[in-house]
Amino acid sequence: MDKKFIPLLFAGDINVCSVARAFHEQYGIVSSAYGKYPTGPCMDSKIIDYRANEKADEQETFLRLVQDFAAEHKDKTVLLIGCGDSYVQLMSQNRDNFPQNVIAPYIPIDLMNDLIHKEKFYAMCEKAGVDYPTTFVHKKNMGLKVETPFEGPYIVKPSNGIEYWRHPYPTQKKVYKEDTWKDVLRVLGDIYGAGYEDSVIIQNFIPGDDTYMRVLTNYSDKHGKVKMMCLGHVLLEEHTPHGLGNHAVIITEKNDEITRQFKTLLENIGYVGFSNFDIKYDRRDGKYKVFEINTRQGRSNYYVTGAGANIAKLVVDDRILDKSLEFQIVDNEHMFTVVPKKVAFTYIRPEEYREKMRRLMEQGKVSNPLKYAPDSSLIRKLRVFKNMHRHHAAFKKYYK
Repeated sequence: MDKKFIPLLFAGDINVCSVARAFHEQYGIVSSAYGKYPTGPCMDSKIIDYRANEKADEQETFLRLVQDFAAEHKDKTVLLIGCGDSYVQLMSQNRDNFPQNVIAPYIPIDLMNDLIHKEKFYAMCEKAGVDYPTTFVHKKNMGLKVETPFEGPYIVKPSNGIEYWRHPYPTQKKVYKEDTWKDVLRVLGDIYGAGYEDSVIIQNFIPGDDTYMRVLTNYSDKHGKVKMMCLGHVLLEEHTPHGLGNHAVIITEKNDEITRQFKTLLENIGYVGFSNFDIKYDRRDGKYKVFEINTRQGRSNYYVTGAGANIAKLVVDDRILDKSLEFQIVDNEHMFTVVPKKVAFTYIRPEEYREKMRRLMEQGKVSNPLKYAPDSSLIRKLRVFKNMHRHHAAFKKYYK
């Protein structure tokens, strides 16, 4: 390449591993990464120079880490990529504070804050004609004597996820599913009682198991034009309290209606960079309804790279090489999985999906972002084995 660059990733989970693998597959380079703890899937990797700092997600430390790294690599362009919400938010709000050799491909902080705030995000969906579940927004000053706005079951989740996780409590979950309004009020009491001040989203539960879920990943170039869209049909999710909703098995598929709606939404607001949407099919009215946007590539982003659209190449072509990207909808059929084969076939019930899984496995069209030949030392294999093995007990305990 005629331009030297180095990826600098922030976080320490499978998202980082997937992005680093994309860079290594495409360019043969080792990514640098900062996370909070000296544990997890990024440790002992040959394709990630991982460093731990417990304050990496705090403003002062984060900015210093980026500035020092840029100074150490002043002969290269530093491509800054966040793999967790708090890091992406820091990158957005510090865009004007980074050294000249740092590129942070993110939207302005005001727009980001509006998008990650679910109440404001749904207002944007309304304008763009994107469907979302029946929703009631509860604010702390309403108290806990509010009458039920619609029939249950109910989904309860914070409008502001970043602020929510800053106020931990014993029964804290990513998302709550409650059958009665009394239980919803109890959850609200726990959330506000922990110190959370923002609004809480209460939604009508859309029936259907994990196979009703979809995930949509997109890349918008620096001019705000959508250039890549990849829809994944989620067949299985994790069900642990903190991992609820994390994708475990995905098969790519194509749906022109979904891609058209979300392309309009993203271009209407001038979005740039990676975006990721969680969507569920509502069999009651035949509509696909969005839950939220991630203003970054999702945790399961390797389903895109595995299907043939390397996410590292997209951002490098756009931001480093200044190439004009052609619009593409990725429809190569490919299976992404982060669970053992036995777990997948045990908990994915519809036989039609099992048949498709078997076919893709026989054709070699399946990938696990953690299983990568150039990154397969003995200690790495043991880490991956341990990570995979834990799913047996987790699904047995939490899957209902």
